[in-house]
Amino acid sequence: MTTSKERMLVALQRGKPDRMPVTIHQWQAFHLRQFMNGMDQIQAFREIGLDASVTPLDVWQHAKSSNWQSCVEKLGGEGQPSRYRVTTPDGELTRATASNEYTSFTTEHIIKTQQDAEIFLKYWPEIHLDQTCLAQWYDRTGDDGIVRGFVGMYAQPGVWQEFCEMVGTQEAIFWAMDHPGFVHHFLEEMTLRKIDFIQRELPGAKYDLIEHGGGSASSTVISPTMFDEFCLPYDRRVIDALHEIGLPVVYHTCGGMMAILDHLPDNGCDACETLSPPGMGGDIHLKDQITVKQKLGSKVALIGGIDQSNTLTHGTPEQVAAEVHACFETFGKDGGYICSASDHFFHAPVANLKSLANAGRECHY
Repeated sequence: MTTSKERMLVALQRGKPDRMPVTIHQWQAFHLRQFMNGMDQIQAFREIGLDASVTPLDVWQHAKSSNWQSCVEKLGGEGQPSRYRVTTPDGELTRATASNEYTSFTTEHIIKTQQDAEIFLKYWPEIHLDQTCLAQWYDRTGDDGIVRGFVGMYAQPGVWQEFCEMVGTQEAIFWAMDHPGFVHHFLEEMTLRKIDFIQRELPGAKYDLIEHGGGSASSTVISPTMFDEFCLPYDRRVIDALHEIGLPVVYHTCGGMMAILDHLPDNGCDACETLSPPGMGGDIHLKDQITVKQKLGSKVALIGGIDQSNTLTHGTPEQVAAEVHACFETFGKDGGYICSASDHFFHAPVANLKSLANAGRECHY
């Protein structure tokens, strides 16, 4: 009998498993509390009957450094705003966040000037991976699915995505247009840090798949020309370093993909996600799915495709099942595909999630 782990690994190798794997992209804490009786993500995957795609989030820690002293001030008021102040030998950096019951978000970016960027690069502490904690997650997951991870990061896995998180997406685009030399300098330094993390922390790590990239690399955010200049060369080196220690990579673009279908495989990734439909900010219509399979799926595995809002959250179980079967006929043709919610959700009914799992089990090769 094929296990979920075997099924998903075969699909990631662009093979044809016994049936189409079906999962979601990261279980959110809000949904686990409100809809899954407080169980953790592994328990939730088992309860629903999905092929598990487990993402441990408690396995990293920053090294302590006397040159990077951080304190937090609770500002009070709606959204529980907080300001973080970092003291370094060359000056201070500040950032601010707020949160709601679903998630937290940045309200003030840590890098506002080129001087801030240089301070960050000079003093940002190393990140370490707790391989013992990761191994516990891996062992608990067992044959029920795969364990996914990231390269050591400030906020997001991709190099360009990190820059956008630090300065703001709009400002990052302006900087890339007005000061491309400096942006390349920053991206180069971040690339070197990520490669160092890979070589130092990831050999032997119990991961089945590493996520790279990010939504700011999507073609609904930047042009294909900018993707080729500011994403591709840096992502390629990070992905090459991951391959050198035997870890496969999925490239995440939670937005437009159609304009860069021919560009994405050039970074060396093994799989691409999220295949987001227009209802979730992507640009892959139903009529485009075969094109995506032929152009992109002929080179890399595919993950995603399910509209987690309009279908998985607001649709009926029958509509969920119909969308799963439609994805199987297009993205899933001849294998190499993991059907998944294209990204996060917060209010998906349990009945719809079970329909997602049940429909996937009906999609046999």
